Amino acid sequence: MEDPKKLEEGFGNQNKNTSQENIDINRVDNNQDLASHENHEQKKLGQPLQKEEEEQSSIKKKSKRVATLDAFRGLTIVQMTYLVFRIKILIIFGILQKPANGGIPAYENIVMEKRVPKVSAAIRKVTLRTLKLLFWGIILQGGYSHAPYDLSYGVDMKLIRWCGILQRIALVYLIVALIEILTTKLRPTTLTPGHFSIFTAYKWQWLGGLVAFVVYMTTIYGLYVPDWNFLVRDEDRTERYTVKCGMRGHLGPACNAVGYVDRQVWGINHLYNQPVWARSKACTLSYPAAGPFRDDAPSWCRAPFEPEGLLSSISAIMSGTIGIHYGHVLIHFKGHCERLKQWISMGFGLLIIAFILHFTDAIPLNKQLYSFSYVCFTAGAAGIVFSGFYILIDVLGLRLPFLWLEWIGMNAMLIFVLGAQGIFAGFINGWFYKNEDNNLVNWIQHHVFFDVWKSQRVGTLLYVIFAEITFWAVLAGILHRLGIYWKL
Repeated sequence: MEDPKKLEEGFGNQNKNTSQENIDINRVDNNQDLASHENHEQKKLGQPLQKEEEEQSSIKKKSKRVATLDAFRGLTIVQMTYLVFRIKILIIFGILQKPANGGIPAYENIVMEKRVPKVSAAIRKVTLRTLKLLFWGIILQGGYSHAPYDLSYGVDMKLIRWCGILQRIALVYLIVALIEILTTKLRPTTLTPGHFSIFTAYKWQWLGGLVAFVVYMTTIYGLYVPDWNFLVRDEDRTERYTVKCGMRGHLGPACNAVGYVDRQVWGINHLYNQPVWARSKACTLSYPAAGPFRDDAPSWCRAPFEPEGLLSSISAIMSGTIGIHYGHVLIHFKGHCERLKQWISMGFGLLIIAFILHFTDAIPLNKQLYSFSYVCFTAGAAGIVFSGFYILIDVLGLRLPFLWLEWIGMNAMLIFVLGAQGIFAGFINGWFYKNEDNNLVNWIQHHVFFDVWKSQRVGTLLYVIFAEITFWAVLAGILHRLGIYWKL
């Protein structure tokens, strides 16, 4: 087949014997007419080929992967995976934040829009992914898996925990994705000029976030929380405790509406039984670490509390709405400056709102309740951090130092399951010598890090960096080279 470019230029089937001396004038004219006709037809043939090439080139440009997304996703997984280790390190250094309010931001806000040709197919895909997230969430965080330190498995259905990180992600993903899919035909194909045009183009998404905000705020400040009681079962006895409430709008550990809603919906036996509030000064002398309760500890110190419960997950829908806005900016604005202007202005605006609400005590930062100030703080921090990554990786081209985060981000679910939920460490711990504590993980912790450095602080920090984060980064890189990915 001939080169379409040559066809366009009229060099398809030209007569090469132009050096013949005895050529009839009529034959020359006929050849010229024929060549002209052929050129015209060949140009017509070349036009669709050129158009197809241009469309393919345009598609390639549009589908160019933004490396920052993988790196940022990797940062999120690293943070989620090593929350337990970070808490341990911070406790050792004595700088853990007060458990009642505040918290470590989780950068779970970047959402990318994917184009699916049919609405029904898109809804089926979203529903299936939601069910997968729910399934793995219940398996990993419902109590069935006891990894990595307890080698047993199984859960009493009377005590199973229905909520968790993956379940929260599933709910937020379902709501945000359905709004995105069902409003595709209701928004303009191109943005009108103006800084706020992207907000008006996606008004239905913001309306969904507003509904979540109204539901959360009216419930947490307007719902009456009565007195409640719970049972604590020890090996030899069962004791009943009563928490005195009878109030509205309380944001403390005892009488908040978040806990009340979860107790009514799920039942108190299905909530998380190791809440962070049990480490507060009011509960234990070991603060900020967990330890025996004080003699005068209030009753709520022993009560379960669900940090990923229903009402707080409704609040997290606002985080998802802001996250998908960051994704919309990435899609509609092609220039680096335009994208960064949108992300940074949004990020700083949210941080300002969060600081005002927190430091005026209007709405304190509270991760356990997923307060509105916490939503603004984490979403704003996500926008600023993502912008910083974008400048370094996609603008300045400094990709090499962040490749390990990209690798982790490309296999986020695998690293989360094996690392964050301790499945791999539990598998290693299953190969012990004489007793369960004499396993490879414990041996590495004590003999390679603690004993060598003669400091539990330094040893714990180095263990996290080298035996955990570095290990998973190298493994993710190997899987990437082999083209092995686990996606829901």
